[in-house]
This record gives sequence, C-alpha cells and structure tokens, in this order.
Amino acid sequence: MNRRRMVVASALATSALALSACGGGSDPLDNSSGGDGDTGSGSSESIIVGSANFPENELLAEIYAGALEAKGVSVSKKLNIGSREAYIPGLEDGSIDLLPEYSGNLLSFLDDKATAVSSEDVYAALPAALPEGLSVLEQSTAEDKDVVTVTKETADKHSLKSIGDLKGKNLILGGPPEWKTRATGVPGFEKNYGVTFKEFKVLDPGGPLTVAALKNGTVDVADMFSTDPTITTNGWVTLEDPENQFAAQNVVPVINKEKASGTVSDALNAVSAKLTTENLTAMMGEINQEQKEPADVAEEFLSSNGLS
Repeated sequence: MNRRRMVVASALATSALALSACGGGSDPLDNSSGGDGDTGSGSSESIIVGSANFPENELLAEIYAGALEAKGVSVSKKLNIGSREAYIPGLEDGSIDLLPEYSGNLLSFLDDKATAVSSEDVYAALPAALPEGLSVLEQSTAEDKDVVTVTKETADKHSLKSIGDLKGKNLILGGPPEWKTRATGVPGFEKNYGVTFKEFKVLDPGGPLTVAALKNGTVDVADMFSTDPTITTNGWVTLEDPENQFAAQNVVPVINKEKASGTVSDALNAVSAKLTTENLTAMMGEINQEQKEPADVAEEFLSSNGLS
C-alpha cells in the first residue's frame, strides 16, 4: 500500500493533464459534465467511464458504457487516459467513475508485496488493496495476461521456451514505459528469473509500435497481450512463466462505490457473465485485423448477448 500512496500522490497532476486531453469538450475534472451523480435508478443516474490507453481496454469501456446506456444511465466517456499512474488518481478524485481493469496487474500495482496468483485469490485480495471509496464488481472469466513474446526465429536461435531461458542472452526488450519500474516489468525479470537485458526500449502497450518493433527486429523480446491474434497470425512464441511473474488477469470493473447502484452493478455484472477469453480474443481480431472501431465491435457484442 505504501507504493500506491506514493504513486497516487505524485501522479495527481499527471492525471489531470492526461484526463483533460481525453474525449469531449468539457472539463473532465468537473463531475458536472457527467450529470448530477444521483445514484437512483434509470435515467437519473450518471457515470463517467474511462479507459487505459490501448484498444482492448477502450473496447471494454465501450461495452460497459453501452450496457449502462441500455439501462437508462447517462454516460460520459473519457477514453485512452494512459496507464494506472494516471487513471487511478482519476478514479479516486471522481474525474472518472468506472474503468475496466485486469485483476492481477491491478493488485500488483496497488500492493507490490501481494503474493496472490490464482484468479480466486487475486480477486479476494483486491478489496483490501483498493483505495478507499473504490470497489470491484463481479469479475469475468475473460482473461488477458501480459505475455513475453518472441519471434519463432529468435526462439529457435536461442532455444527459448521459458522466460528463464532469456538469462545471459543479451537481448533487447520492448514494453510500455511503466515496465521500467513495475514489478511485472524489468525489475521482475531480474528478481524472478535473474534475467537482465541489453537494452529496454519504450513502446506502446502491446500495440502497433510493439508489433512493428518485433517484426523488424528493433526488439528481440516484447510485452504483448494474450488475447492479441497478431501472435498467432505471425507464428510468434509466448514464453512460459513458471515463476508467475504475471498473476491471473481477469477483466473486472473498478468503480466508485457511490456510483455502484443496483442498476449499474446489475448491468456490469451481466457484462462480466458474458465476457470470455474466447470472445474477447475474437473481438480483438475484428479491431486489429479487420480495422473495426471498438465502439462498433462493442455494439455488436452487446446486441448478440442481449445486453443492449
């Protein structure tokens, strides 16, 4: 918890700047842009839905938003905010009310001494780790983990099957900027596997920059997401993680407790009940390969699952 307090204190200004650049013309730090905050039922309710800065999280935020709108909730969206260092303070100060999260990485961010690994244990540990005023609703079976990915050529050349096999190989790692300091990033590789890298290159979170860098050899090892169909399409190899550097990563809504009315909770829990790793992977294929907009893919998901 000391890590969370330190990060949140230092990131409040960053949060305000990041949020002000995201979506809409009104001031995102002014809750009046999202309505009166009444937690009653139907259209009297309002909620601000945020997302991290990568397509899958934007997709999930669009799904949450559409499900809530179908129940008469007034929704404002602040998408592509950034990393947890930016949006966790936003959740705390009310700049946003709701955001789709990934259980294991969230727990690790909030409590760097957490030891929970399984889906059930991670979920059980989250309430105590969350900042006051925030809660999680029901988690889905859908899981999207960070995966350490290499090309087949690199795997064959260096006999790579596990993350531990990277030890002593002097390779270049690519990942999001927060991997410089996070326990799931560069420090974790050294602590858990004794692995150090020749260089760390800052890329986007499993996005097009990462894909391009792995394809053209700018990096040898990259952080990607397990639901990304690009991995299979390119015949790339994900390295095993026997030391559980990456814990369970179930998709779960994080929400301001004051906004978690019966209407809102029921709508979001219904979404979680329908989300699976398989349909999330398929939806990401539509976005990454068919170039569909996340909002359109979200609408199709809600319609096909009776949630709109």
